[in-house]
Amino acid sequence: MVLLNVEELSIRFGGILALDSVSFSVEKGEIFSIIGPNGAGKTTVFNCITRVYEPIQGSIMVKGRDLMSMQPHQVISQGVARTFQNLELFATMTVMDNLLVGQHSRLPYNILQAVFRLPKASDQEKTGIIRALEVLEFLGLSIYKDTPAASLPYGIKKRVELARAMVSRPDLLLLDEPAAGLTNEEVSTLAGVIRDLRDNQGLTILLVEHQMNLVMEVSDRVCVLDFGRKIAEGPPAQVRKDPAVVQTYLGSSGAST
Repeated sequence: MVLLNVEELSIRFGGILALDSVSFSVEKGEIFSIIGPNGAGKTTVFNCITRVYEPIQGSIMVKGRDLMSMQPHQVISQGVARTFQNLELFATMTVMDNLLVGQHSRLPYNILQAVFRLPKASDQEKTGIIRALEVLEFLGLSIYKDTPAASLPYGIKKRVELARAMVSRPDLLLLDEPAAGLTNEEVSTLAGVIRDLRDNQGLTILLVEHQMNLVMEVSDRVCVLDFGRKIAEGPPAQVRKDPAVVQTYLGSSGAST
């Protein structure tokens, strides 16, 4: 089953064609990675999927639904969540509060019910807390639940951002350079977490990453962009040997970067 289908996606910034007729599909339960040099258009793909950017051409379908007709705040209701290249946590809020904010669009009560503490709002808030505790336990973050985000080590902050994306119970999780700034040991741990998200949480994952060891270890398929165009796609072992990929990104030895 195809969960995400992107067809002929193009977007222009001024005179620069940032994406040029990019097409790919991601199957349910797959870990699909997008790689490429800086400026290749990787995060731009994410921003188009989440409706931050308006493409000039193309279609984006999730579970058969057209995301191009939706506003950014509606995308999460379609089971799509993302992390960001730069941390977007609320620094003065606790880890728990950051996760509760991450669920607000999925808790079905309105502002009046919340203001007057009506039963539906109270029940849904309890449900939100239970879900947050589940995710914190899964990611080994329970001891930090009452800690302000600003006081956490960088590697833990990255994991909290992942937790905040998970609490909305997405079907499709977009991870934008989750290994950036992590130590080798943290990257190794992250690889296990990403596999667990797919294997034990049932998530489909779209990954943008520069850390090639991570990409090659966890991906089912890899799509390579260069100057906004797709130059290769396939299993990691096949992509690693593709002459165009070696020349434009991996280097002559195919070493990780």
